[in-house]
Amino acid sequence: MKKTGISLLILLPFFIACQGLVERMAFFPDTADLIAPGDLPENVRELFIFPEEGIRLQSYFLADSASDKILIYFHGNAGNIGHRLADLQHIREMGVNVLGLSYRGYGASSGRPSEEGLYRDGQAAFDFTRDSLGFTENNIFLMGRSLGSTVAMHTARNKNLAGVILVSPLSSARDQAGVMGMGLISPLAGNAFNNLEKAVHLRCPLLIIHGTADTVIPIGLGRKLYNAITAPKRFITIKGAGHNNLSSPQYADAYWRAIGDFIAPDRDDAR
Repeated sequence: MKKTGISLLILLPFFIACQGLVERMAFFPDTADLIAPGDLPENVRELFIFPEEGIRLQSYFLADSASDKILIYFHGNAGNIGHRLADLQHIREMGVNVLGLSYRGYGASSGRPSEEGLYRDGQAAFDFTRDSLGFTENNIFLMGRSLGSTVAMHTARNKNLAGVILVSPLSSARDQAGVMGMGLISPLAGNAFNNLEKAVHLRCPLLIIHGTADTVIPIGLGRKLYNAITAPKRFITIKGAGHNNLSSPQYADAYWRAIGDFIAPDRDDAR
């Protein structure tokens, strides 16, 4: 065997370990703080999606019988979908149906999270929305927050969707490692969570929302992703907002207005 081949064999376990480290640093699921089904609001139904044998995904469905549109919500890297119930309710009040998903290993979903697993979960949520809930592709919005932006971008590839909303998105794990002060080892992130690679496959309108004071995923990474998109797009900055407070009182009006104008521009705000 050539020397280069031997070197690759020696280094292979190291690179595999690095990929595992990236994933361990990415996921912080909560499987304990769950809402009992009997404690859910009347307009929220708990549904389960089965992307593959042995995996069961918890989701919340908030119906609006007057609308033929639906938004699928992909949350960030921590907690579970129950922690985003208020956000799901707010979106539902804009006059669209909503499906919120807990990834594998999060909430009441089974399995263990991984990058590829989350991508399969996103596609399963889309398939369920189209095939079981009966929504057409061009009436489906995807919304991904933080790490969820990678699930939304992956799921949106080559689809003629109503639109995609990315909130505080990253450009790639490699870029993220760089802004976290790990520039020397950022190449070890490889191609993980690479939204830039997915950008060329986006066909539908895009909205990106980012806080100017985000120190977790700085706004520069959101702009880098935005600049890579060739589909119709809009970038909304929320001045002074960080990563986890976009919907807090001082920023909520601008945040929710941007989302509402994108998914329901003709809505009645008094609804």
